[in-house]
Amino acid sequence: MSDNDIIIALPKGRILKQVLPILDKIGIIPEASFFNQQDRKLKFKTNIPNVKFIIVRSFDVATFLIYGAAHIAIIGSDVLEEFNHSEIYSPIDLKIGLCRLVVATTQEILSNEDPLTWSYVRVATKYPNLTREHFKKRGVHADCIKLNGAMELAPSMGLCRRIVDLSESGKTLKDNGLNEIEEIMRVSTRLAVNRNAYKTNFKEINKILKKFEEILND
Repeated sequence: MSDNDIIIALPKGRILKQVLPILDKIGIIPEASFFNQQDRKLKFKTNIPNVKFIIVRSFDVATFLIYGAAHIAIIGSDVLEEFNHSEIYSPIDLKIGLCRLVVATTQEILSNEDPLTWSYVRVATKYPNLTREHFKKRGVHADCIKLNGAMELAPSMGLCRRIVDLSESGKTLKDNGLNEIEEIMRVSTRLAVNRNAYKTNFKEINKILKKFEEILND
């Protein structure tokens, strides 16, 4: 990897599929192996010699960006809020990956408790910082259990009384016997940059940001 390379971090999963048409419109096309689902590669060349893609998990996108291993990133506003790091600048809302961060539990748990008497609640989530802050505003201490998957199982298995997770349509929650109680935040996908990289390589990075702005404002 050259010192002149611009590294763009992309998240695995559904957001990757939604961002590909935008990348196509701005003229940054990944190499053919990018589209080979059997390929284990995580770093890819593009049609622009000094622009490379890396594909990582959504939360790892923020880590790569914060430490300067990536210069630009496609990242959810939920992840941005969870990390809340001064090194990340996120000027552009891509208006994709729209969903909500919500609190949910089972009807059985809901029917047998009085939240007004709470001072403490155990919550399973990928978002401990956002979760603690949300419950703190209600005067409740949230003991957060970090889970990266199978979140919907946690209340029914006695692991916790609440979960905090993303919900797009609410179907997954309902299919697993959970009721949405409240919304913490609305989530979209943003284009973000490492502030230090933006200062030191302003011309090249700003050129890419302008392409995104032009497409989104078209």
